[in-house]
Amino acid sequence: MRRTVFNEDHEAFRETVRAFIEAEVAPVYDEWYAAGQAPRDFYYKLGELGIFGINVPEEFGGAGLDTHKFEAVLYEETARAGVNFGGSGVHVLLALPYIKMLASDEQKKRYLPKFVTGEEMWALAMTEPGTGSDVAGMKTTAKLSEDGSHYVLNGAKTFITGGVHADRVIVCARTAAPTAEDRRFGISLFSVDTKSEGYSIGRKLDKLGLRTSDTAELAFVDVKVPVEDLLGEENKGFYYLGQNLPSERWGIAFGAYAQAKAAIRFAQQYVQERTVFGKPVASFQNTKFELAACQAEVDAAEAVADRALEALDEGELTPAEAASAKLFCTEVAHRVIDRCLQLHGGYGYMNEYPIARLYADNRVNRIYGGTSEVMKSIIAKSMGL
Repeated sequence: MRRTVFNEDHEAFRETVRAFIEAEVAPVYDEWYAAGQAPRDFYYKLGELGIFGINVPEEFGGAGLDTHKFEAVLYEETARAGVNFGGSGVHVLLALPYIKMLASDEQKKRYLPKFVTGEEMWALAMTEPGTGSDVAGMKTTAKLSEDGSHYVLNGAKTFITGGVHADRVIVCARTAAPTAEDRRFGISLFSVDTKSEGYSIGRKLDKLGLRTSDTAELAFVDVKVPVEDLLGEENKGFYYLGQNLPSERWGIAFGAYAQAKAAIRFAQQYVQERTVFGKPVASFQNTKFELAACQAEVDAAEAVADRALEALDEGELTPAEAASAKLFCTEVAHRVIDRCLQLHGGYGYMNEYPIARLYADNRVNRIYGGTSEVMKSIIAKSMGL
C-alpha cells in the first residue's frame, strides 16, 4: 500500500539523516553503547543539522514549521540503522511543546536560540521514586520566598531521560497542597538551570535497554528558581502535562512501529545469509511464514501510526486515540521483535547483533509514557465503561 503521509521534503530530509547516521553515528555507536551515553558534543552536531529547530519559530533561529512528520522520519531512520540519538528525543518531543505552549515572549527569547543550537539541552522531570504513573502523588515542593523573587525547590526525581547532559530541566513540583475536590491541583512547572546551587545528579541509571540514552536520578536541596522561570501559571501543571501526553504517546507508538519494521529488515538480512542443514534459513517454510506474519502486523501498525500522525498534525489526536495507537503499536512491536530475534537463533541473544539491542530497547515502550494497563483504562473510559 502506498503511504501518503510523507512528501518530497520529508524524503529529502530522510536522505540527509541516513547519510548523517552513516558518517557520524554508526562508526562510533559501539563506543557510545559501552559508555552508556552519547557524548555531549554530539548534540551540537544535531543542532547544526537543524534537527532541534524544525518546529521552532524562525525569529528564534528555527525553521518555523508545525509538524511531527520530520520527527517520524527520524524514528524510522534511527531504528533502521539500529541506533538512537541519546537524550535528543526528550529535548524535542517532550520539552519543546511546553516551551512553545507556556513560555512568555521574554522566556522564549532566553530559551529557544540556545535550544536550537544544542547549547542548552532540555529534559522533563516528572516521575518520582515511589509515585510512578501517579503524577498527582508527587512530593517535590517549590515554595515562594518571602520577598517573592524566587521559589525554593526541594525533592527528588527519577528515570529522567537526558538528565545527565541536561542544561535545563522542566521540573514538576507542588506549589500548593491538593484540595479535597481535586488532588491534581497545586502542581506547577519550572525551567530549572542545572548549574543552580543545590541541584545535583545522582546515579546514572543502569538500564536494560536504550543504553546510549542517559537516564538519571535528580535531587533538589533548597534550589533557588527565579520567578521568571515559572512556566505558565501556578498550580495548573497537571492540566499542562495532560495537554502534551497525546503527542508523547504518539511518539512512543511511532517509534515502536519503526523498531518493528527495522526488526523485519534485520531478520530478512540474517536468514538470507545464514545456512542451516546446507540451506539458507530463508528457504524454510517456517521462516517465510513467520516473516510474512510479522510483515502483516507491521503493515497494520504503520497504518495506525500514520493515522495518529496525521491527526496530531491537525490538532485532532484525542487522548483515547493516542492511547489506542500506543497500546497497539507497542504490543505489535513486542511480538514482532521477539519473533525476529527467534529467527536469529543463538546469535539473536548477542548484543553485537542489532536485533538483540532492539529487543532490549523496545521493552520500555509498554511502560513509559503510561503503561499498557493505563492505556487500556483510558480507552475503556472513552468507551463509557
